[in-house]
Amino acid sequence: MSRQNYLFTSESVSEGHPDKICDRISDAILDAFLTEEEMARVACETFATTNRVVIGGEVGLSAPEKLTTFIDGVENIVRECVKDIGYEQDGFHWKHMSVENYLHPQSAHIAQGVDNDGAGDQGIMFGYACTETPELMPAPIQYSHAILRRLADARHAGDVPQLGPDAKSQLSVQYVDGQPVGVTSIVLSTQHLDDSMSSADVQAVVEPYIRQTLPEGWISADTEWHVNPTGKFVIGGPDGDAGLTGRKIIVDTYGGAAPHGGGAFSGKDPTKVDRSAAYAARYLAKNVVAAGMASRCTIQLSYAIGVAKPLSIYCDTHGTGKLHESEIEKAVGQAMDLTPRGIIEHFGLRRPVYARTAAYGHFGRPSTPDGGFSWEATSLVDALKKAV
Repeated sequence: MSRQNYLFTSESVSEGHPDKICDRISDAILDAFLTEEEMARVACETFATTNRVVIGGEVGLSAPEKLTTFIDGVENIVRECVKDIGYEQDGFHWKHMSVENYLHPQSAHIAQGVDNDGAGDQGIMFGYACTETPELMPAPIQYSHAILRRLADARHAGDVPQLGPDAKSQLSVQYVDGQPVGVTSIVLSTQHLDDSMSSADVQAVVEPYIRQTLPEGWISADTEWHVNPTGKFVIGGPDGDAGLTGRKIIVDTYGGAAPHGGGAFSGKDPTKVDRSAAYAARYLAKNVVAAGMASRCTIQLSYAIGVAKPLSIYCDTHGTGKLHESEIEKAVGQAMDLTPRGIIEHFGLRRPVYARTAAYGHFGRPSTPDGGFSWEATSLVDALKKAV
């Protein structure tokens, strides 16, 4: 039997974290290509450091003559992303930074497998869901995201002009009888623009927002607070630490509460199963839990490059299942077409819905009418019940 009483910790990072800036830029470039052509191919990587952003990777459009024009327009996308996040500091300014663009056409050897509806690469992908939060996400990562998103909203609204875009959060959550009941420690490091502010000053600014975000009763007199524990945090973003696409895959998923296949998401079009099949695995796990088949569920899918159907489907309900895992494995395979084409069509993934995923997690977010976070729907519940 799994442990019922324990502490578990997860962290999140803000939209202004150096790695998240790079994820945002890569996904914004992907959105631009998909806006031009729904069959566009994109595998875009971004690197950022002091007043410099470097873009590389491969892209493809059905009309090669369009490609040069689109590649040339990438610089404006980069600057708009950095401007929207809010960087106007000496060491990283959207207007004054250098942008180097090394995008090039997609490899024909990769394209040949994908063009035949095969997976864009080999790999293993995991999805997870549990009953700890209304979003069916693990509580530590869900609330770590929520804190930073709340502070970012306040910053963009002008309510906390003292704060900069770069921030990290971390929550240690107490579990009793297998359910989260409170936080034993809160860690927040956030960039501040006023050099005279102390850690106590920063805590006075952020604490009300944190208390508003966490469930009532989760913060007690025994909760430890660590706000900017090293002292000042004025130099933030890529000026303080270099950033790179795809370096926050645990932040992007389940905060360490579930396995991760290893592939990053941002900058990849949906033919890359690193992204689309990870979304499918989450969707399946969430619908299994929503259908009442288990209170915790992990789904693994595996693929080979150029091969359409998954090589394997694995389910683990962690001892909470109402039926055997083999029955769930069979049901999910019947209820959804898990080929890359099937996943793309089921979720409508050939739309420009990716830049919004780059910060605060790819999962546990509400679906939107324009197709954003479509993999978070619980629309497969009836099909799963019918399949079993």
